Amino acid sequence: MKKNIHIQTRPLLTSPENFQGMLPFMAHIFARRGIESSQNLALKLQYLLPPHLKGLEQAVDLINQAIDNQHKIVIVGDYDADGATSTALMILALRDMGAVVNYIVPDRFKYGYGLTPAIADLVQQTFQPQLLITVDNGISSHAGVAQAQQYGMQVIVTDHHLTTKAAPNAEAIVNPNQLGCDFESKALAGVGVAFYVLARLSSLRRQQGKSSSQLTQYLDLVALGTYADVAALDYNNRILVDAGLKRIQQQQARKGILALLDVAGKDAASLKAQDLGFVLGPRLNAAGRMESMQIGIECLVAEDYSAAHTIAQQLQGLNLERRQVEAEMKQDALQALAQLEFDHHSIPEALVLFEPHWHQGVIGIVAGRLKEQFHRPSIVFAPDEDGIHLKGSARSIEGIHIRDAIEYVAQQSPHLVRYFGGHAAAAGLTIEKQHFAEFKQQFTAYIQQMDAELFQMTLWTDGELPTDAFQLTTVDLIEQAGPWGQKFPAPVFEGWFDIQEHRWLKEKHLKLNLVLDNGQRVEALAFNAQEQFEFDASCEKVYLVYELERNTFNGVSRLQLRVLHLTQ
Repeated sequence: MKKNIHIQTRPLLTSPENFQGMLPFMAHIFARRGIESSQNLALKLQYLLPPHLKGLEQAVDLINQAIDNQHKIVIVGDYDADGATSTALMILALRDMGAVVNYIVPDRFKYGYGLTPAIADLVQQTFQPQLLITVDNGISSHAGVAQAQQYGMQVIVTDHHLTTKAAPNAEAIVNPNQLGCDFESKALAGVGVAFYVLARLSSLRRQQGKSSSQLTQYLDLVALGTYADVAALDYNNRILVDAGLKRIQQQQARKGILALLDVAGKDAASLKAQDLGFVLGPRLNAAGRMESMQIGIECLVAEDYSAAHTIAQQLQGLNLERRQVEAEMKQDALQALAQLEFDHHSIPEALVLFEPHWHQGVIGIVAGRLKEQFHRPSIVFAPDEDGIHLKGSARSIEGIHIRDAIEYVAQQSPHLVRYFGGHAAAAGLTIEKQHFAEFKQQFTAYIQQMDAELFQMTLWTDGELPTDAFQLTTVDLIEQAGPWGQKFPAPVFEGWFDIQEHRWLKEKHLKLNLVLDNGQRVEALAFNAQEQFEFDASCEKVYLVYELERNTFNGVSRLQLRVLHLTQ
């Protein structure tokens, strides 16, 4: 299906004049992302926000006492990359401080999400700890916290997920999104929250003359978890991701991360922030999606490269399996949608799908693919092991808060939603199988009330690039200004070009040789152009929306335009 896309230039959120001495097109790029001044481009750890998080001091005091008393501590993690890096970070740093610490990542298919009473039972049966710390989960786990406390555990919740309700009655809760927390960055990932807790704890213990930990050595974990969780790259998160990325590029990273790069065939020195999300993230996430995230965590905490590499190869295999399952599910979904016989003018406002043979581990990815392809909020369900419930994963478009939409349905019809949680762009939920049709109807009806403009796919650009900026040095400038990502998107440009020559690669990718106004020639590549765009070979001009990239072949680098959209 060819996409109906509206192309629009990003508005200026600040003044380009704030960036004196900078090339004008770069100043406009930063002004369009709301950057106030060049000061906000200096990504130094000394500029991180101070640790003014509600509940932080209580949490630090409890952990400090537990370490001193050699009490058993158990970390309850989550089964995605953010949860895995959070767990690994806690384990490694607390061990540095002399803690007696273990972890548990429950089977997502058996126990679901968060600190449930059943997970509290499992923790007690396995470890009998005095202190339980959640990472990347727990903010909605009222019953689980109470159950752990029944066993005599103290409970610290560290999380970043949104909540509109009162927090559980834990001994300490650290979450920038909890009610009453005035920490300026609400975009911290779970691993970012864990980092703040551990950094403050390490600082306190250093002041007290006790064993501590150098937290900067674990910034590779913080960068990976933050980017892979698609956290908004505000100034604070950009500092964390940039610092961690540099450590990986310099090979000062966890053995498991370097091993994952090796099995992926990726050179650490040339790693980009995007690779954290598209190379490392999927391989780590494959453990939680297809088997157990314990495999991923063991890879991250491995001290021996050989052992880490063996686990990384296992993760590579799981990722290949995940991709195959995902491809099959997406094909099923597209066939189901094709039967509805709609085009881009008649797509339902929400896509809600379920098939009995779908795999819980990849429903989130498939929902994301559908959201990207059709520009609609999408929820994909798979059957739970009990045969009674369905697990759903939701992804949303800009302007529609998917967690709040699910909450609205839950409030209007409490019997329709058993559990839910998440963010504006992504959420998870559990419903009873018998209520699928009713949930789909009510959810779709709610989304149908939204402003029709939200369903128009808009491709935002940074306008036209000056002719003299079509240079590899511009690619360097853009790369140096990163990391780019969620809420801080990489620069995208638009403009008309003269076509000198075109050819099809593998009958689906389009390669163009273009001529600029000054006579300079540049190549452009449009992947999967055959199915995405209408290209008329008889036209001498083409309008492109594109990103600049470096194409290196046989040691020679050339500028290349990567085409995102094409019209004539």
